[in-house]
Amino acid sequence: MGFHTFPVERADDLDDVSRYASLSVDELVFALDPDPEATVADLGSGVGFYTDDVAPFVGRLHAVDVQPAMHEVYRERGVPANVELVTAGVDDLPFADDEIDTAFSTMTYHEFHSEEALAEVARVLRPDGRLVLADWTATGEGARGPPVDERFSTTDVVGHLESHGLTVERADDRPETFLITARA
Repeated sequence: MGFHTFPVERADDLDDVSRYASLSVDELVFALDPDPEATVADLGSGVGFYTDDVAPFVGRLHAVDVQPAMHEVYRERGVPANVELVTAGVDDLPFADDEIDTAFSTMTYHEFHSEEALAEVARVLRPDGRLVLADWTATGEGARGPPVDERFSTTDVVGHLESHGLTVERADDRPETFLITARA
């Protein structure tokens, strides 16, 4: 993982609906452009805050998190029937080549970014598969989210993705966050 992972003892903070100010459900679902038969991976799913929002729109959803304790909290709260909990780092995904139609990450890219993680994402996405990344931007003030020095700029993330063979379709830099969509 990157700089750190989110502390499990603060898992309740991940259910704070004020998170929608940074990324709304409509905005995420629009960016994902989901197919009801799609196999999707939520990279850094935590306790399933956004996973639950996406699940009704897809066939199968893998909630990937490196911390088993996050899955325990999610399990206690109730996991949708089409969601499978997967304990793994993004740098070592347990999926076959080209298995995932769409992958997304909400506010966790700064935690898992590495050459290995990006290579894994590129490996598991099917040809023309979609990747959606929303995270805190390095150009933000840092009033919410991780410290600014742990963030990436939109320009840097676009470069990371392109260096791994992904084609960036859209890169929006907002006051505190970015939203990027790319294709394998």
